[in-house]
Amino acid sequence: MSTAAHGIHTIDTGFHRAQFDAAYLVVEKGRAAFIDSGINSSLAQMLAALAEAGCTPEQVDWLILTHVHLDHAGGAGQLLAHLPNARLVIHPRGARHMIDPTALIAGATAVYGAEEVHKTYGELVPVPADRVVEAPDQHSVDLAGRALLCLDAPGHARHHIVIYDQRARAFFTGDTFGLSYRELDGPNGPYILPTTTPVQFEPDALKASILRMLSLRPERMYLTHFGGVDHPERLATQLLEQIDAMTEIGRRFSAHPDRHAQICRALRALYVDRARALETPLSEAEVVEVLAMDIELNAQGLGVWLDRSARG
Repeated sequence: MSTAAHGIHTIDTGFHRAQFDAAYLVVEKGRAAFIDSGINSSLAQMLAALAEAGCTPEQVDWLILTHVHLDHAGGAGQLLAHLPNARLVIHPRGARHMIDPTALIAGATAVYGAEEVHKTYGELVPVPADRVVEAPDQHSVDLAGRALLCLDAPGHARHHIVIYDQRARAFFTGDTFGLSYRELDGPNGPYILPTTTPVQFEPDALKASILRMLSLRPERMYLTHFGGVDHPERLATQLLEQIDAMTEIGRRFSAHPDRHAQICRALRALYVDRARALETPLSEAEVVEVLAMDIELNAQGLGVWLDRSARG
């Protein structure tokens, strides 16, 4: 676990590989809130981070989920079972999936296959309905007098919120502010790229969500993938440019008989060029290796978006 200012602790959930998937712990006046949960196998890391911060499970008031994709929320039910006083805060569209995770499992199974979902995520634990708090746009969570403002943030998913911590002048962004892996950091700054999700990518909504976050003039963004990054305005410019480039790639190959492979190839070239411009210390092959899963998922997301657009 790493510690930043303002009582914000970054937790490596252990999902997939080191420094890939983060959750956060915010501590204020002896009370605590988790932001995202990781997966079931992240439980030990989450509880260890709590102890390292000098808190007990009884001192946790909130578990706030940015959205219900399993790498962010798959461990929520199991974690909450260890936090006797905590309630779960979630976008209204996501609440039912925490109470009954059947549809979540089905959605993940459609993308990854049943065997992989079970091996990776295990059995999802339902959250009791009376412990779920829905967070519509501008819902404020009170953590010992510290306001954590939940904003509706569609684009990556329609059940996505971002959380603004005014004390820290920082956002917890889930996947709305893209992905920034530390291996790709270079002398010209961190590398960042958008993430589409296979089923609910909406480029115009995503750009609007990014610009809305910037309107509050944050100084730092805490990404799930991975960790805190500074200079939000500069990174937002890169994200907005890439969203446009990605949608252009999708349109270019929309009628191609081998559409998915062509989109993957073009995304690889786009991301490698961006990494080279930042003087990322990895070779081209290493950049592609780090981003392989994201290239595949982003291509799937563009494909679903193209099909939905074609249907009108």
